[in-house]
Amino acid sequence: MTHVTRKELRPGVFLTAVQTKKFKSALFSVTLLAPLNEAQASSNALVPYILRRGTREHPNLESISAVLDELYGGTLEPMVRKKGETQCIGFAGSFLDEGYTLENEPLLESAARLMGDLLLHPFTTEGGFSPDYFRGERDNLVSRIRAQMNEKRQYSVQQLVRHMCRGEAYGVDKYGTEASARALTPEGVWSAYHTLLNTAQVELYYCGSAEFDRVEKAFLDGFADLPKKGERSAPACVVPSKGKQAEPQVVEEAMDVTQGKLAMGFRTDGITVLSREYPALLVFNAVYGGTTTSKLFMNVREKLSLCYFASSMLEKSKGIMLVSSGIEFDKYQQAREEIMAQLEAVSEGAVEEWELVGAIRSIVSALTAAQDSQGGLEDYWLGQAVTGQTETPAALCDRVEKVTLEDVVSVSKRVSLDTIYFLKGQED
Repeated sequence: MTHVTRKELRPGVFLTAVQTKKFKSALFSVTLLAPLNEAQASSNALVPYILRRGTREHPNLESISAVLDELYGGTLEPMVRKKGETQCIGFAGSFLDEGYTLENEPLLESAARLMGDLLLHPFTTEGGFSPDYFRGERDNLVSRIRAQMNEKRQYSVQQLVRHMCRGEAYGVDKYGTEASARALTPEGVWSAYHTLLNTAQVELYYCGSAEFDRVEKAFLDGFADLPKKGERSAPACVVPSKGKQAEPQVVEEAMDVTQGKLAMGFRTDGITVLSREYPALLVFNAVYGGTTTSKLFMNVREKLSLCYFASSMLEKSKGIMLVSSGIEFDKYQQAREEIMAQLEAVSEGAVEEWELVGAIRSIVSALTAAQDSQGGLEDYWLGQAVTGQTETPAALCDRVEKVTLEDVVSVSKRVSLDTIYFLKGQED
């Protein structure tokens, strides 16, 4: 039996606790919610990596690791995520659920205290972050940003989003840019850290067998030194994308690659996770390109062999759908036309019953599987918290199962092509 409780512990500080005995470990996290913007993205992203290096009581990684070992090999790692137009910065960790320890040791309190120490009591020198820790983690952040270019499929989608959402917060990468990361200073990141501590909405999360009252007390004690002054507010996460354009913009980039990447960005006419039509949009995406039985996969990839891969995905908080495909350079026009043809087929209702049923089952299966993963549950409930929702995966499944073909056709007609990005090879 799983029970979910959400409570505001104090203004702007929320706890979501999932009580369940289905896992052998307990998972916990703390996340600070900040508006995603180009000026602060890199400095915010760097904060948890520096904090993870040491605290006042445990000034280095070795000392922190010793504490985690006492939690039966516990983990605690920095997390930087992007949910719509919100940057989510913090830590996530796990430790052995107390029902499986040798003598039922109370690990929860120690884990919450360690996470509180990492966030609130950093190791400092001369009133700021350690210069050595700062330089090391800044270099790691630059490397992390540059490494994104090595995975060309991911890179092509990032470039698509950057061009498609230029001037919108969603166009900013969760780590910022390489240039902004290189320009960071210890003083600037220290200032960003304190801004987060004093103004960001705080989301605490726990998944395990402990009772809620005990979880609440453990987090209140562990984060007792969280600043109480100032007003904490959640940034606007769900910001529908701009309207349709007369003609899609086309962006081409040449690199030394052996396979082309065609990425296409669509607007959903303002349909987001908060919309009544959201379940229908989910099913439409699954029918169109979100599964291995979708039209893009079965036709563009399998039947016509125009792509090495072809799939679509939704950004539920922004109201956009992104298509990603790998193609031969000379198949660009043909692949582009066929991707659009499959969208037109859905909008005309050319969807077999097995396609609709398969799409719905795929979504329900994915939502059900998320409940069998602690990481999946944590990410789901963070997404709900950021968007101000409380709907359970089971309740969403019920809505998805009621979607009809007419619903799918209706939302498909509102989807429009906005931007095309083509990564091609360099000219000889």
